[in-house]
Amino acid sequence: MVAVFSVTMFFSCKDNFKEVQKIGITQNEPISEARGINLKYTDSGEVKAHLVSPKMYDYSNRDFPFNEFPDGIKLTIFDDKGNENYIFSDYAVYYGRTKLIDLQGNVQLITNMNDTLLTDQIYYDEIRQWVFTNYPVTIISKGNVSEGNILDSDRNFKELQLMEGRADVYVNDNN
Repeated sequence: MVAVFSVTMFFSCKDNFKEVQKIGITQNEPISEARGINLKYTDSGEVKAHLVSPKMYDYSNRDFPFNEFPDGIKLTIFDDKGNENYIFSDYAVYYGRTKLIDLQGNVQLITNMNDTLLTDQIYYDEIRQWVFTNYPVTIISKGNVSEGNILDSDRNFKELQLMEGRADVYVNDNN
């Protein structure tokens, strides 16, 4: 009788190793937390982007994994000539599968030409090396202010398009 019971128990067990691994980790909590983040994205041996943040939460335990930067980031994007363009935000999310960074809250982009872009949310696509948003944008360039609701640009900011824009306003720097 003991042998029959043991054989029945043995064959009724499933391979629940993955379920056992998830014990204590809920879907809504990060699997890990890191501090002092310093990541570099390279392509063919060339650094394309550099991300720095005080804190990161890793949600790789999700069906669509992501990393959250609740205390904001500083993202440096290098153009084809190695010039640095900076993006700052109060909050960011990085989606590893799609290589997309969602930057939110007081987003400020400063190009190597000292042009400044201000918005509430912007995206950076690492694969296409493209910056875009559908949020209101203000661009300050050489004393002129341009505003629009849609922005599309390459990482060099040479193919920048500002759509649904309003007329440029000249800012007098002599005051």
